[in-house]
Amino acid sequence: MLHHAATRRPHRLLVLLAVLAAVLCHAAAPAGAAVSGPVIDREFADPDVVKAGGTYHAYATNGEGKNIQHATSRDLVHWTVVGADALPSLGAWAVPDRGKVWAPEVFDNGTGFTMHYTALDRAGGKQCIGAALSPSPDGPFRPVGDGPLVCPVAEGGAIDASSYTENGHRYMLWKNDGNCCEMDTWLHLQPVSRDGTRTTGPAVRLIKQDRPWEGKVVEAPTLVKRAGRYVLFYSAGFYGEDAYKTGYALASRLNGPYTKAEAPLMSTESFAGAVHSPGGQDVVTGPDGRDRIVFHGRRALGSPRAMYIAGLGFENGRPVVRGGAAGA
Repeated sequence: MLHHAATRRPHRLLVLLAVLAAVLCHAAAPAGAAVSGPVIDREFADPDVVKAGGTYHAYATNGEGKNIQHATSRDLVHWTVVGADALPSLGAWAVPDRGKVWAPEVFDNGTGFTMHYTALDRAGGKQCIGAALSPSPDGPFRPVGDGPLVCPVAEGGAIDASSYTENGHRYMLWKNDGNCCEMDTWLHLQPVSRDGTRTTGPAVRLIKQDRPWEGKVVEAPTLVKRAGRYVLFYSAGFYGEDAYKTGYALASRLNGPYTKAEAPLMSTESFAGAVHSPGGQDVVTGPDGRDRIVFHGRRALGSPRAMYIAGLGFENGRPVVRGGAAGA
């Protein structure tokens, strides 16, 4: 018996050490969020989604010979790409260069729909934000205004508009395109008219690039309010590399100050390599009333920026990407 017990103790110790090593290894491994394939499996970058009636409308940066791409869905899972250009012509202020038409934002303005879009300003030679209107989310959207809506040429221009409303007031978030010219990139919040065709007050700076993982740029702002806190999503890093990621910052007041999370919310690593360079995000409510995060990503570096959708939850006020497609 003594001999038998003595020979078993080292064996048990080895088993315990193996289990402990496995636990530590698992804890140290990145928490790869499960995600299914893209819901629009083609170039469909910087997606924005708005719901009208029972239909979801997605809009994206130029592609397939269009200034702005458009697709529709009833469930956020199955999408039909629309053949027509959602923005067939640009404002007179813009250079008619389709490759410079980026990052649309569309919202219901109460009497129709407004689109904010980025294009190349003739006068200043920088990317700037313009406005267009349509009675329907199906378009076509027609440009309005004699010039761009926001165009801080001295700060590198402006891109990546997104909309936020609170207490009957509408705001536009945007990024100064400082990385074009070795300047800081700031995410701004600016009051605009109800239809979003004119600014009604000065812009407030919210955050800039100041974390090592952000590289030289923060961009693509999206703002929501959950559990009494403002959650500012943003993308950072160079979009053509795995370094492109999605982060977030929190605030108790609309104008901030905003405190950034220590680590990115979405990255190539967080998806365990199933999605590369996730960014250009938007937040939308699914048919079940729950949040979804919409974003572009790549199957591999160099492949098209396809559109993905994952579940989005909030734990202790902080966003958590739950993975899976919209219907999962």
